Amino acid sequence: MSEAVSTPTENLGLFDRLVVGLNALGSLWILFLVLLVTSDAMGRSLFASPIAGVTELIQISIIGIVFLQLADAVRTHRLTRADSFLTLLHAKRPRLAWRMEAVFLALGAAYMVLGLWGSVPLLLESYERDEFMGNVGVFTVKVWPIKTIIVLGLIVTFIEFTRQAIAAWRRAPAP
Repeated sequence: MSEAVSTPTENLGLFDRLVVGLNALGSLWILFLVLLVTSDAMGRSLFASPIAGVTELIQISIIGIVFLQLADAVRTHRLTRADSFLTLLHAKRPRLAWRMEAVFLALGAAYMVLGLWGSVPLLLESYERDEFMGNVGVFTVKVWPIKTIIVLGLIVTFIEFTRQAIAAWRRAPAP
């Protein structure tokens, strides 16, 4: 069955390092949000002066963080899935189990392509229209950088799903 990747960072290939780096960037972003929310809460409580735009930054950040960390969740086999049937199948019919695993991973890759198909036009539109969110005169933030992160995350996750699908197909024992 699929096993979580626990190799040291120095043994990872270039693409794996990219995936781990994007995950780390997402984690740093979470730390930034914790500091921002804490500062906002302290500003509200101690000085009656909240930080403008915290709500908007959190809303847009959650999306960015998810797509920065998605490929690493796939890489380390930590993406939520129900695999009890595959676990049983690996014990009795490993070839079929690995083939099914490969198909499921290929479907994940196909889902990323569908996401790209819908997201790329939205990215281009937000850039061309110079879209933003927030309140003019109070706080605004451009939307296209987050949509770029979504597209990047979908591309990297597509590649990771594809790599794993190929590896699962090859792991199937000979008949």
